[in-house]
Amino acid sequence: MTDAVVSDIETADQTSPAPLAAHAPVKPDSPLFSEFAVKPEIVAALKDVGIERTFAIQELTLPIALAGSDLIGQARTGTGKTLGFGVPLLNRLQLPGDKGAPPQALVVAPTRELAVQVAGDLTAAGKRLGARVVTIYGGRAYEPQIAALKAGADVVVGTPGRLLDLAQQGHLNLGFVRCLVLDEADEMLDLGFLPDIEKLLAQLPAGRQTMLFSATMPGPIVALARQFLTQPVQIRAEDNAGVPATEHVEQFVYRAHAMDKAELLSRVLQARNRGLTMIFTRTKRTAQKVADDLTERGFAAGAVHGDLGQGAREQALRAFRSGKVDVLVATDVAARGLDVDDVTHVINYQCPEDAMTYVHRIGRTARAGKSGTAVTLVDWDELAKWKLICDSLNLPFHEPSETYSTSAHLYLELDIPEGAKGTLPRSARTRAGLEAEEVEDLGGSDRSRSGGSPARGRSRRRSGAKGEGAGSSATGSDAGAPAAETPAKPRRNRQRRRTRAGVRVEGGASPTGGNATPQAGGTTAAQADSNTAAQADGSTAD
Repeated sequence: MTDAVVSDIETADQTSPAPLAAHAPVKPDSPLFSEFAVKPEIVAALKDVGIERTFAIQELTLPIALAGSDLIGQARTGTGKTLGFGVPLLNRLQLPGDKGAPPQALVVAPTRELAVQVAGDLTAAGKRLGARVVTIYGGRAYEPQIAALKAGADVVVGTPGRLLDLAQQGHLNLGFVRCLVLDEADEMLDLGFLPDIEKLLAQLPAGRQTMLFSATMPGPIVALARQFLTQPVQIRAEDNAGVPATEHVEQFVYRAHAMDKAELLSRVLQARNRGLTMIFTRTKRTAQKVADDLTERGFAAGAVHGDLGQGAREQALRAFRSGKVDVLVATDVAARGLDVDDVTHVINYQCPEDAMTYVHRIGRTARAGKSGTAVTLVDWDELAKWKLICDSLNLPFHEPSETYSTSAHLYLELDIPEGAKGTLPRSARTRAGLEAEEVEDLGGSDRSRSGGSPARGRSRRRSGAKGEGAGSSATGSDAGAPAAETPAKPRRNRQRRRTRAGVRVEGGASPTGGNATPQAGGTTAAQADSNTAAQADGSTAD
């Protein structure tokens, strides 16, 4: 059965989501949404954007979720899971809600980007119902989010940390939640959010409906489901759930040397018919380094990683979605949930840590029934790890060919022009670039990091003989402000004592910076020092 996915819903300003759009073909005999017990307003909203028939995961999920039963959905990313839980969630709402009413449904997502996407999908699908969807996540100011909750919310979508923070402060009332969704639960486990999830679930009513979606089912997730779900029905959308599907992506694996990866990458990015491209690294530092290097080589590139403030991350995502940049370098956190149309290539600049990370990385392309290409660069010291990934996924790439930026088979397999060099020709530099996208002032704690540099928590100031402001640094609100005038300390008039062979010379002291005065016997201080040094060396003057 054909897998499909709802298209990107995130807008340029991240606050007014774009409507849903149907881009994926479905089988003509797939059930219609109208054939289920779905409110006509939801069916009409989906029909407005051309979505009438269900995708694979939705066909399996809707009958169970609409009946009010708890469920566990297991499927890879890009299969349309959002509407699989979104339609039943919206169907259970009692609308219109009162002013200032607490939320009736809660959706928890592991990343800020995924939370925004899910909120946009729910807003578009529930627009004819008048459902009020509020997005809560860190990196933005508290005040607008608190004001939105006080005004009333029917559905709250957010990340665990900020949700728990507002709940503990008393701004988020979870006592009336009738439907809970945990999206990408295994990713929340990997990010260490499981304790926060358990604290959130402890504040919810016992009679709620809970839907848990996860690509994998590790032990802690199974334990969480047993503790907080009531007789859940497990759904698997893959034909072979034991081995995640990867055959929908054309895959190439090369053994590349670390010293040549940058050159090799610049050739890969010049392949014919390449569209939007995502490059994945293991570390934040590598992600920023690769993005900066590509920019210097003429490519329109942006970066998304944890060292960037939320404003800079959203700037890069908006520029990538709008086509101002066509290369996005990201860490593995961004591999989950990002749904961007027309990503044709995924490049693993560094070998992923495990099989599931590889699956989620390459899942950014070939979405909604489209084709895609994945290129993995494996260094010599990563071969053992890569072989384990191949064993887990039944991949035939255990011995990748040794490849350099000048290798003929690289150009042939990826359809790279023969004359491609390490920099992008000026005639091909048609993208506006990251600078063409403005950085939004979010008013949160990350505003000082919007340029990518972590904010310091303190400032230091030294004053002394070097003059005003020497050795000082100002951060936060002090940045760019004139330094406060402080009285200079009086200079100490230090006395230097002269000795000869360890014995103090009487009358030989002089102020620092003064001229040497004759000592007893007509000897100057400098001569005394010279004689002392000569005696220390065991030499005598003629």
